[in-house]
Amino acid sequence: MPEGKLTPAGSVAAFGDLVERLPPKARVLDCACGTGQLAVGLAALGLDVTATDASAAMARRTHQLAEQHGVSLRTLRVSWDELSDRLDGSPPFDVVFCVGNSLAHAEGASARFDALTAMSRLLSRDGHLVLTSRTWELVRTRGSRLDVGPRLVRRQGRDAVVVYNWQIEQRWDEEHHLEIAVAQVTADGSVLTRSERLSCWPFRQEELVSQLHAVGLEVESNTFDPDAENYTVIAAKKERAQG
Repeated sequence: MPEGKLTPAGSVAAFGDLVERLPPKARVLDCACGTGQLAVGLAALGLDVTATDASAAMARRTHQLAEQHGVSLRTLRVSWDELSDRLDGSPPFDVVFCVGNSLAHAEGASARFDALTAMSRLLSRDGHLVLTSRTWELVRTRGSRLDVGPRLVRRQGRDAVVVYNWQIEQRWDEEHHLEIAVAQVTADGSVLTRSERLSCWPFRQEELVSQLHAVGLEVESNTFDPDAENYTVIAAKKERAQG
């Protein structure tokens, strides 16, 4: 995670222009909330925040972070395929966030389409969906590889080297894997290593835009650059964009 997004305030700052335009008490859904930095930052602004994640551990961490910062929000363990059943009865959301490259964990084009459909359905008439993604075109061009961090990263007084092991498949629609290892260098010079292997199903930027249109959303902003590592897409309900 970039240094600037390690705090709730820093995570919100990345979406400053959009957040500043929200009305007081706007309803916000942070879908795939992870450790909760963005959700807690939004709640600290007085927004009505619901944070969901398919991982019960991430939902708990978000709840704990909210308590640490003295803010109120709703946390739920909810996967994308459960969103409609769990949240359809709620008032619609002014903004739905799906950030941190989360969408690539939907298991292929069909599951990704279903996830986008559920998010779109939960939006108010004037609502926006905010997505961030890796530039998968760039990732696949580089092929399978081992990326070792060029320097030590310091977190909470501990130093570590981060290693990314990319396993890139021949076809776009195949399950790809990314193993992330954190090798912590201790005070006595020994190394403690922890790793996690993630599955992902990459997609082209134009495929994402096409699917957004298909679920009733119109792209208002798109920072895609084929040479940049990440991009952000903001989409609105078509009836609003046309109005």
